[in-house]
Amino acid sequence: MWYILFLGVVICILMALRMLFFPTRFKFKEVSFENFIFLAITYAVIMVGFGMLYLLLELKGYRVLYDDAASSAPQSFFSRLGTSIYLSAVTLFSVGFGDVAPIGIGRFLVIIEALLGYTIPAAFVVRTFVDFDPASRGKN
Repeated sequence: MWYILFLGVVICILMALRMLFFPTRFKFKEVSFENFIFLAITYAVIMVGFGMLYLLLELKGYRVLYDDAASSAPQSFFSRLGTSIYLSAVTLFSVGFGDVAPIGIGRFLVIIEALLGYTIPAAFVVRTFVDFDPASRGKN
């Protein structure tokens, strides 16, 4: 069951990235509320997806993150979930604060997530403002 959950989370992350990096046509080619919602949902899927990956690896027994504040006492499931999503959010939106540190395989996952966090805005700008349709170029 663990492997199915893990694979499902990875597929959700990849589908969100596919929608961003290999786009179908946007309905509107300017900054709009719909485009903003698309970007927010993409960020949310990646943030929660990587948080779930960290949590699933922790539940499987791999040490993925080190939480200095919670290292002395056993954590509940929801506490671990919150810590995993927090690490994911801090990694995706910044370089991290250092209060929760990735270890082991978590370091590799954090590098991938940080790279995605830096490339998503560029991909969104390209997707929104650059017209890739060769047929429309000839009309101008």
